[in-house]
Amino acid sequence: MKWDIFCNVVDNFGDIGVTWRLARQLVADHGQSVRLWVDEPAVFAPLCPGADPMAESQWQQGVEIRHWRKEWPGAEPADVVIEAFACQLPAPYLAEMAARELRPHWLNLEYLSAEEWVAGCHGLPSFQSNGLLKYFYFPGFTPDTGGLLREAGLIERRCAFQADPAARREFLQSLGVPLQEGAQLISLFAYENPALSGWLDQLASGQRPVQLLVPVGRVLGDVASWLGENSLVAGAHLRRGSVSIHVLPFVSQDDYDRLLWSCELNAVRGEDSFVRAQWAGRPFLWHIYQQEADAHWEKLEAFLDLYLQELSPSAGLALAEAWRAWNGGEGMAEAWAALAVQWPELQRHAEQWCTVQAGQTDLATGLVQFCTNSL
Repeated sequence: MKWDIFCNVVDNFGDIGVTWRLARQLVADHGQSVRLWVDEPAVFAPLCPGADPMAESQWQQGVEIRHWRKEWPGAEPADVVIEAFACQLPAPYLAEMAARELRPHWLNLEYLSAEEWVAGCHGLPSFQSNGLLKYFYFPGFTPDTGGLLREAGLIERRCAFQADPAARREFLQSLGVPLQEGAQLISLFAYENPALSGWLDQLASGQRPVQLLVPVGRVLGDVASWLGENSLVAGAHLRRGSVSIHVLPFVSQDDYDRLLWSCELNAVRGEDSFVRAQWAGRPFLWHIYQQEADAHWEKLEAFLDLYLQELSPSAGLALAEAWRAWNGGEGMAEAWAALAVQWPELQRHAEQWCTVQAGQTDLATGLVQFCTNSL
C-alpha cells in the first residue's frame, strides 16, 4: 500500500520524531511505500544525518520526504493517509481524496496517553461532511489500544548491546565520553526545569561519581546556570563535586536509543523519548509536556497508575513522588534520596515493564493490520 503521513512540526522534536520512526518502520518492517510530508524540513534534518533541510523532495532510508508548503504542490492521494496529531490536511488534497473511486483510508494518529478513555475511543470512525470516513487511532499501553512504536528486533538489539561492555564503551567514546570507573551514567533530556538544581546538588554531594550526559536541548541553560557558566555547547566537559557533565551533540534516533541503553537512569521528555526510555529497560524520569489548565497532570498520573501496579508500595511511592517533584519544579533532592533506597526493585521493574509492553502488537504493525482489514 501507498501511505501519506502528514506532520506539522509544532515545537521541539516530538511530532516529527514519532512520524519519522513510524515512516521508517512501515518501509523497513512492512514493505510499505511511504511519503512523509513535513512543514519544517530544517527541524527534521537533525534527526536524520545526511538529510537536506532545503530539499523539496528527497529519499532517506526508503522514505520519500516532501516539503509540505502552504501552497500545496499537488499530489495524488495515497491508499492510507495519516493525519498526525490532528494536523489539518490541505484542502486540495482532501478534495482529491473525496473524488477517488476507492476512498483512501484516513486516520488521525493521536498523542500517546494512558488515560482510561483512550481504549473506548481507539479505532472509532468519524463521518466527514465531504463524505469521507476518518478513524481515530490511539497509541497506548494496553491491548485494546494501538500500542507503541517498536521496530522488529529492537529488544534483542538492546539486550545484545547492554551485554557487551566493549560496545557500550566504544559508543560512548564516539560521543566524546570516556567512561569513569564506577560512575553512574545518567542521560538528561528535558524541558527547562527549576527542579534540576536541587537534584544536581544532591548528585554532586553524593559519594558515588556521576556522569551526566546532556544532549544539546532546552534544559542546557539550566545546567549552565547550575555550573555558573553563561552557556554550554556540544563537547563541553565540566565537573562539580561528584558530577561530571558531558554536553553531547544532537544525535540520530538510533544513536539516541544507544545512549538510553548505556545509562542507568534516563531523564526524558515529551512522547518519543518517553517511549524509547521504556524500551531501554532502565528506570527513567518523565518530564511531560505542559498543557493549559494543567491537563498534563492527568496524563502523568494515568501513566503512573499503570506503571506502578507491580511495584511494592514503598518503591511505587518513591517513584511517584520523584516524578511529581520533577514535573512540579521542586523537591527533587528529597525525592532522589528516597528513590535511591528503592533502586534494585526499580531496575527489575523497568525490565519487566519493557517485557510486558514488548509482548503486545506494536503501533506500526497494528496500523498495517487495521488498514489491511478495512480497505
